[in-house]
Amino acid sequence: MSTQQEIKKILAQKVKQYNKIDFIEKDPICIPHQFKKQQDIEIAAFFAAIFAWGNRTTIIHKGKELMQRMNNAPYDFCLHHTPKDLKQILGFVHRTFNDTDALYCIEFFKQHYAKNTSLETAFFLNQTTGEKINSVQGALTHFQSYFMSLEDAPRRTQKHVSSPVSGSTCKRLNMFLRWMIRKDNHGVDFGIWHSIQPSSLIIPIDVHVARVSRTLGILKRPQTDWQTALELTDYCRTLDPKDPAKYDFALFSLGVIEKYI
Repeated sequence: MSTQQEIKKILAQKVKQYNKIDFIEKDPICIPHQFKKQQDIEIAAFFAAIFAWGNRTTIIHKGKELMQRMNNAPYDFCLHHTPKDLKQILGFVHRTFNDTDALYCIEFFKQHYAKNTSLETAFFLNQTTGEKINSVQGALTHFQSYFMSLEDAPRRTQKHVSSPVSGSTCKRLNMFLRWMIRKDNHGVDFGIWHSIQPSSLIIPIDVHVARVSRTLGILKRPQTDWQTALELTDYCRTLDPKDPAKYDFALFSLGVIEKYI
């Protein structure tokens, strides 16, 4: 267990070490970094984040494979595909995510982008009432409901889009939001969404981040759930109130890359 000053020093050093361009190549964020158009970035980032559990090399390989199946133009593919084009998706699988899930995502993107210029409004704007959503918790809760609202939505697909309501840490979607919202001059995160400030982001937490956080003495909560993600984020806000999510670089890298403790 370390003092807060010691923790802050360790984490600051690791943020500096990993929050830089070199990080991109071996991280799933390299998938959206292949693109320039905002909508391509959003769609590629969404899939890369949803795939992000397990071996990072496999995640990246599968992300690139799906982009290739979408002709390396995901936005155009989602909006203008033909039934014949969709056959290119058949047979795709990454762990428990399969072609049924991929085809549903494509249909969701087609319908959403037909009325919206950005995926940002899928999270931060209630599509029924027009009401703005001003918190990550509210955005994630709304997004799952909105995402699964299409007719004949496969029940199996919902497990890939988690919600705080079920107590999930929502690790992958919190990572996706970090990519979209957090912005600095280091070039890793995109910072192309502005509905909330980076100060409102929630740290993506998985077993590795949780283990490192408990070893350092940051976390007291024994289980790893949504409340744990809030506890970790609240602590990181004491270190940097404006940019707590930057510590994801440190905690993730200590746990996964350096296998700290």
